[in-house]
Amino acid sequence: MIKASDIMEKNIISVQPETEITKAVEILLNHHINGVPVVDDTGALKGILCQSDLIFQHRKIPIPPIFILLDGIIPLSSSKKFNAELKKMAAVKVEQAMVKDPVFVGPDAPISEIASLMVEKHFHTIPVVEKGKLVGIIGKEDILKVLIP
Repeated sequence: MIKASDIMEKNIISVQPETEITKAVEILLNHHINGVPVVDDTGALKGILCQSDLIFQHRKIPIPPIFILLDGIIPLSSSKKFNAELKKMAAVKVEQAMVKDPVFVGPDAPISEIASLMVEKHFHTIPVVEKGKLVGIIGKEDILKVLIP
């Protein structure tokens, strides 16, 4: 059975939460990767930043729906969600745009579990964590390489 440790990339390209967004974009583009893990000084996984998180910044500002009744404005959606989306769109540091507490696997996770996460959850990059530390990263290409004899 093929496990995460058999296919993961061990030379990990990562960023820290305080990394500027422009630097993170350069890293993604220069290394032709879809996502980059975000780690702290100890190597603990704090989040993941994907291209889609950065593309999010170029969306139109979502105007929350409202209902007006007797000159009163009643919001029809959560202002908390609206505020979170605005903060993400205005992010200048990685920690403001990253996905916090990302899904990860352990080194012994079977390839079938990793493939299921990628297909069902639409993940392109899966961190591999052991004893609280990032030890590897798996992208879709790593899964595809298994198909080549």
